Amino acid sequence: MPRADFVCAPRLRVRWAEVDMQKIVFNGHYLTYIDTAIAEYWREIGLPYPHGYVERYASDVFLRKATVEYLGSARYDDVLAVCCRVAKLGRSSLTFHFEIYREAEEAALVTAELVYVNADPSSMKAAPLPEELRERVRRYERTAPQA
Repeated sequence: MPRADFVCAPRLRVRWAEVDMQKIVFNGHYLTYIDTAIAEYWREIGLPYPHGYVERYASDVFLRKATVEYLGSARYDDVLAVCCRVAKLGRSSLTFHFEIYREAEEAALVTAELVYVNADPSSMKAAPLPEELRERVRRYERTAPQA
């Protein structure tokens, strides 16, 4: 996906504790970077999680699937752009797409897809995404998410 399609791209610096004995970022830390980007995404669309979402809609989003592809390795002190966007809006699900880059490079180090399902927290049954959320996502994104 073109890097320009991402509106949300928080930056972070790789910390010493995130590097393994191979002197590269340990694979599990990329999911932490992705989680940080999702939190920023919620803030940017005006629904900081959890209060902006859970309390407003009386529902919550639960991770259903995470897929990560490692194409390169970040190292200590690299500045990374964690690009995040909603690529698809289903009836009750959101599919986020991620690409992680070293700040000044064009080739992604990591690509990922996370699928979240909106559900009633007490019954844990899928519930339709709130229309207001759909509108906020559509207004925020540069290119429309798939329906």
